[in-house]
Amino acid sequence: MIKIAIIGFGTVGQGVAELLLRKKNEIEERIGKFKVIAVADSKSSVVGDVDLEKALSEKKKRGRLSGNKTAMEIVEDFEYDVLFECTPTNVESGEPGLTHIKTALKRGKNVITSNKGPLVVAYNELCKLAEKNSCKLGFEATVGGAMPLIKLVKNDLAGSGILRIRGILNGTCNYILSRMEVERMPYEQILSEAIELGIAEADPSYDVKGIDAAAKLVIIANALLEKNVRFEDVHIEGIEDLTPEAFEVAVKRGYTIRLIAEVGETLRVSPRLVPLNHPLNIYGTLNAAEIITETAGRVFVIGRGAGKLETASAMISDLIDIYDRRDLRC
Repeated sequence: MIKIAIIGFGTVGQGVAELLLRKKNEIEERIGKFKVIAVADSKSSVVGDVDLEKALSEKKKRGRLSGNKTAMEIVEDFEYDVLFECTPTNVESGEPGLTHIKTALKRGKNVITSNKGPLVVAYNELCKLAEKNSCKLGFEATVGGAMPLIKLVKNDLAGSGILRIRGILNGTCNYILSRMEVERMPYEQILSEAIELGIAEADPSYDVKGIDAAAKLVIIANALLEKNVRFEDVHIEGIEDLTPEAFEVAVKRGYTIRLIAEVGETLRVSPRLVPLNHPLNIYGTLNAAEIITETAGRVFVIGRGAGKLETASAMISDLIDIYDRRDLRC
């Protein structure tokens, strides 16, 4: 029986709980029986043999769970096999997720996270901790939501010689820019509508200033190209100064404008011209990545880069990857 603890019960944590309920049979076919033994948000928790339906209902109705064990008490003291770390991202300190993940790994517990902060701040340290304590760290959900990138490069493109990766890593920015291209509306008007629709946060600065894409780029650089870079190494330009007129000029010349994150010799996040017929010319909240390799040429992957169930699905894929009992080879 695999024992699961969920730390962080906001949008992503609730998405994980929903998929564990909805996909229980399919998951157990791959990994065997599991149960959730603890769920915690920032101020409350529920522990024991957790009824996820009840926990979700409590959280939605009351805004909190029924118990008072802290997240740190659960991480430090409870007997779980895998920790789902779903707390919010802080790219400066990585906290509180960084301490949660370090503590779990030191205890020899597997960790699956959607939290970019700890990996931006301490990727190499966390990997060494996992190796030292014979456990796994899954982080597919940190760079592209449901877009499979980490395992694609690490597993399916292993030995291909990764030269460069570039892509669209922020769905909010892509939504704004693709609407500016099509409708020629001002940035401020589309951003306001995106906030109303819930596509952008009430404070959208992490997205529109390029911070979110830069955090993902640092993870990609360190995890997939074996670099040792920090957030400060990324040159970042946001999208706030773009105008409808810029799109008009670009389209007349056969281009559009997208926020591109790229790692090769340098790390850069900035608005770039993209040919109208290029696979990176995607629309709406999609994410995409172009992987340039020595032997496999160019590989493209596109998927939904954000959202409750999209992000949770990437975390469930890590769970299956860690515990899969099936040999999928013929």
